[in-house]
Order: sequence, then C-alpha cells, then structure tokens
Amino acid sequence: MKTWEEIATVQPIATKMLTNMIARDRLAHAYLFQGDKGTGKEVMSTLLAKSIFCQHIANGEPCHVCKDCVRITSGNHPDVHKIIPDGSSIKKEQIVHLQKEFTYTGLESNQKVYIIVDAEKMTTNAANRLLKFLEEPNRQTTAILLTENTQGLLDTIRSRCQIMALKPLNAQQIEKTLQTEGIAEANARLFAAFKPQIEDARLLHQDERFAGTRKIVVQLIEMLQAGSNELLLFIQKQWMSHFSNRDQLHEGLDLLMLWYKDVMYTHIDKEESIIFIENQEKIKKISMHCSKQDTTAILYAIMEAKKHIEQNVHPTLVMEQLTLQMQR
Repeated sequence: MKTWEEIATVQPIATKMLTNMIARDRLAHAYLFQGDKGTGKEVMSTLLAKSIFCQHIANGEPCHVCKDCVRITSGNHPDVHKIIPDGSSIKKEQIVHLQKEFTYTGLESNQKVYIIVDAEKMTTNAANRLLKFLEEPNRQTTAILLTENTQGLLDTIRSRCQIMALKPLNAQQIEKTLQTEGIAEANARLFAAFKPQIEDARLLHQDERFAGTRKIVVQLIEMLQAGSNELLLFIQKQWMSHFSNRDQLHEGLDLLMLWYKDVMYTHIDKEESIIFIENQEKIKKISMHCSKQDTTAILYAIMEAKKHIEQNVHPTLVMEQLTLQMQR
C-alpha cells in the first residue's frame, strides 16, 4: 500500500479524514496513529509526510516520484526525522537530539516532520521531554506518533494529538497481504483465519510445530472417516504427545473446528468461505456422509471439549470422549 487510494481499501475512515485535512490545508500539528501491527501506521505516516512536502500533489495524492517523495520513501529527507526505539525503549537523549535538530532552519523549506515509531516505548523522561515539545507547537512542525498501545502514553501527550484509530485488518485483508509477501494461497487463508492479527499470522509461516499440528489434525480426520479401530491408540500415543500443554491442545481443537466449519460451508453452499482449500475434495466427501445435523453436533462437541480443557478435565479423557462422539 503506497498511495492514499490503496490504503483507503483497508483504512477508509482515517484516510478520508487525513486527505480532507490535506485538501483544505487544515493539518493538525500532531497526530497519533493507533492500531495493531500491520494496520498501516508507518505507511500512513510516510504518505502524510509526502503530502506535506510534495510539490506536485494532485487531488490529495502526492506524486511519489519527485525529489521530496523519493527521499522520504528512502528515509533520506533532511527535514523528515524518524525515531525508533534504541533497544527496548526510546530514550530522553533521542528526544533531546530531535529538539536540537528542530532548532535549525529547514534545509530546503521551513517545514519539518518527525515520526516516532512505537511511541509507547518512550521512557518517562523521554515522554516528559516530548510533552514540552508538543506544548509549544510550531505551525510548520508536524509530529506523527505511532503506537499499538495508547495506554502506554501520557494522557497529556494523547490530549495534544489528533488521534487516528486504525481498525484491525479482517481475515480477507490479512490473507491478501500474506499472499503479496509470497505465502501460498492455501497457507495464507488458513493463517489469516487461525490468527486474525497480521504479525501472528506471519509467524505461523515459520512455525514448524504449527505445521505438525495441521498434519496431525488432518490425520485424525482421515482416521475418523476410515472408521479406524486404532483411534484411541492414536489419541494416546500421537495426539497427546504432540500437544504438551493446554494452549497447544486448544490450537488443535481450533483447527479441528475450522475443518468442520468447512464441512458446514459445503452443506449450505458457501464453498467460497472454505478455509482448508487444498483439502476441498476431502471436505466434500465428508459432507456426503456427515449430515448438516451431524456436523452441527460435532462442532458443539468440539466446543464442549474446549470448555472441559479450561476446566482442567484430564486432556486425554477429553479427547477420547470427543473422538467417540465424532465417530457416531
């Protein structure tokens, strides 16, 4: 997402507010972009900086090819300063250095922009120093703070910023983003459905244990469909040895639930919603032998199993009971 038009597809409200301010030349002196990872905070901060400096802006959209736009993209614009955490925090010295930079006249204009990434990581001294900077706004200085956690910021800092709350990405947007990063469609769809936060979904791509979880869930389903007499042995020896704690067991049950939701999607003619798209033929075959009523009963049984796990019922017993219910 490199243009306002593109980011409007995922952040329509914030984009409209900002582009209207740009068009009317009514920009605030400080902005706070609040949102989860992957929601477009840094992209929007870059676009806002370009919109301030670009000399060829048209209909609110910077040209992206002029000298100013190119240098902002590369991080080399002399009047655009970005602060990122030094280690685990943003330190007072970083804010002091920023203030010193801003005492100088702009190298190419009187306009200056500073962007603070992970602003909630400022130390108390750094936050107090920034507050003094915000309390004496220069009309030609624009502050852009980025955060995932507004509660980590001083109330006095928040009150001096125009807050732009970015909405979380939905599963379809996450799936599309993952695909643009080179992740196969089948994996992208599953990761996005399983972890509806972009960074969490990305991590699944490198998670070998999750790949094993996916494999063992499919294996259990195949054994159920085959009417195997070794199901309970499979649960005791393979399933329980793979899931060593309660959280991991919940992951297995969540994947199992996604699979049977796919079976239900087949029953109600919503194949476009299927998550396990690479197993679509298997899911279709299951739907032929597992009625809508049976599928509903299995989904309820999985939810009950999750509840029992939370209640500290012995996990092996929970899984044995679940597989017996699913066999009926």
